[in-house]
Amino acid sequence: MANKVLDFLDKSKLELGPPGTAAAHHWRQAEDDGIVWLVLDCPDSPVNIVSEEVLTGLDAALRKLAETVPRALVIRSAKPGGFAAGADIDSFDRISGESAIRLLEQGHAVLDRLEALPCPTIAVIHGAALGAGFEIALACDHRIAIDGAKFAFPEVNLGLHPGLGGTFRLTGLIDPVEAMTLMLTGKSAHTQKAKKLGIVDIVTQERHVRAAVGAVVDGKIDPPAKGLKARAFALRKLRSLAAARMRAEAEKKAPPAHFPAPYALIDLWEIHGNDPEAMQKAEIASFAGLLDSETSRNLRRVFFLRRSLKKDGGGDDGISHVHVIGAGEMGAGIAGWAAIRGKRVTLGDISPEALARAIRQVAQICRDSHLNSIETRDALDRLMPDPKGYGYAGADLVIEAVPEDADLKAKIHREAGARMKPGAILATNTSSLALAELAKSVPDPARFAGLHFFNPVAKMQLVEIVSHDRTAPDTADRLAAFCASIDRLPAALRDYPGFLVNRALTPYLMEAMVLMDEGVPKVVIDRAALDFGMPMGPVTLADQVGLDICLDVAESLKSALDKPMPDISPRLREKVEAGETGKKAGRGFYDWSNGAPHPQATEAGPEDLQDRLILPMLDACMECLRMNVVRNADQVDGAMIFATGFAPFRGGPMHYARTRGFDRIRDRLAELADRHGERFRPDPGWDE
Repeated sequence: MANKVLDFLDKSKLELGPPGTAAAHHWRQAEDDGIVWLVLDCPDSPVNIVSEEVLTGLDAALRKLAETVPRALVIRSAKPGGFAAGADIDSFDRISGESAIRLLEQGHAVLDRLEALPCPTIAVIHGAALGAGFEIALACDHRIAIDGAKFAFPEVNLGLHPGLGGTFRLTGLIDPVEAMTLMLTGKSAHTQKAKKLGIVDIVTQERHVRAAVGAVVDGKIDPPAKGLKARAFALRKLRSLAAARMRAEAEKKAPPAHFPAPYALIDLWEIHGNDPEAMQKAEIASFAGLLDSETSRNLRRVFFLRRSLKKDGGGDDGISHVHVIGAGEMGAGIAGWAAIRGKRVTLGDISPEALARAIRQVAQICRDSHLNSIETRDALDRLMPDPKGYGYAGADLVIEAVPEDADLKAKIHREAGARMKPGAILATNTSSLALAELAKSVPDPARFAGLHFFNPVAKMQLVEIVSHDRTAPDTADRLAAFCASIDRLPAALRDYPGFLVNRALTPYLMEAMVLMDEGVPKVVIDRAALDFGMPMGPVTLADQVGLDICLDVAESLKSALDKPMPDISPRLREKVEAGETGKKAGRGFYDWSNGAPHPQATEAGPEDLQDRLILPMLDACMECLRMNVVRNADQVDGAMIFATGFAPFRGGPMHYARTRGFDRIRDRLAELADRHGERFRPDPGWDE
């Protein structure tokens, strides 16, 4: 997309920025009919990152333009993938206190200079404009969006709020409540929503960009004007009322003790919402303070964990055609997501009804993923229902996604092996069955591995890649590259009961059921987990996963592990036998007929309740480390955060254990073992 713009600019003698400046490395410049095009093109990077050097380069270019003011200035990106991916997060650990304030003030001065340039300034955005990239666009007079663009302030996910003017520029541009909602949630405003909110003035196609720019320059597009609602919130009393509601909503998902950033942002707007200059100063001080908070440090650690997992999928996967066996919810999710991400997919199932449901499911995934009509059409065109299994012969990767029945899987693996082409990989989506046993039914064990997706596939980012003793290294490498190519995070593991995620999560779920058998109310149990920072309580999670699946995995682990597991709750068996298997059945431990439950505990639980839930999870993670199931503690932390939502502000289970103290974790587990049984006996790894 952006390449077409560069084709035009090349004809206009696209030049590097002013010689001898940082702009020469990051910005390219061209002039056409008195309009200057300033194009951001960070070297040696697939995306633009707004670093100190980028802002210094922009400043140099703006100073030069101020000497000879053009008819207009257009800012856009040379990267096909998008406008800008936000600030240079790597630099955040190197600044703090006064140095952070000084750098922020310098950055603000650059965007103030852009805002004050005495000619129309226009940001042309394709793809994503995130964080600081969004803030550069907001400092322009107008924004033109190419269809498919999106805008977001994801800083809240780093324990921060916007820091380069986003707090006062966005609330000054659009409905302040809508602006605050975007900043507090980190959610994206895609093209049409951005137009409706007033973030962009024009939505167009790439081929019409020059005409759209011309319309702005010729005065045919009015500058954005504050609406009645924005003017009403100039009153402190109205802002205070809205701020109170925002705090109440924030507390439902982000307690202030764990997540200070949303509350700092609300305070900024409530106090200074009618004074942009005061809000700018307060934004700088607030951002610098949050940068030093433990929450932000840990959430930035999560960002780096994601990047590390993504890097594990580097290289070419050599996989263009994927054949998925089984059109159930999981198989349809895998097939649909692979097709959305550009793979050619055949989906096999003997049931035409199942295939029809799968296509409908994939269409819904497209809608939920904000694909436009053309992108949805293309994704569905890449997905072919295949009741006869013709796709086996041409597939580079065959993924089996049938129910957890070892005999059924073995039968399918034998059939697949007989029909697959040489060199193709066969992967099973098993969540708990031993790969070494399944490999006995596979003609080519070297090309066989586990590829464990989590449900729902379109939302859950982690994929466990499980190798058995005979899996060829290049098979695991290609599967990791395949995961990265479909925008998923690969975690390469050794075959072990429950692998990593289910091995760690099952004791957490089962202990919750033991506690219920002891008489602790489910809402009290769930509330304890929520207070720790888990995204949902273990009882709610069990219902979400499916109580039948929980029972199968628990029984499998109980028979496969040397370490004692919690006794399987009689009420769990009763629920499964009665068909009350959780959310999918409308009833499990909770009633789901009216939507998701919201546990509100009115009583306190046992004093050791939180540790009884969380520490067995940590102990299982330590066991996986000791048994070399995983590469290192960082991989454990990344996998558990991105597969289970383990309290991200704590930096991951092993990071939390390190912070609390390994010896203290060991001693606390020993106390729990003496009180409640050998299932709490600390793993030897705590001493190592």
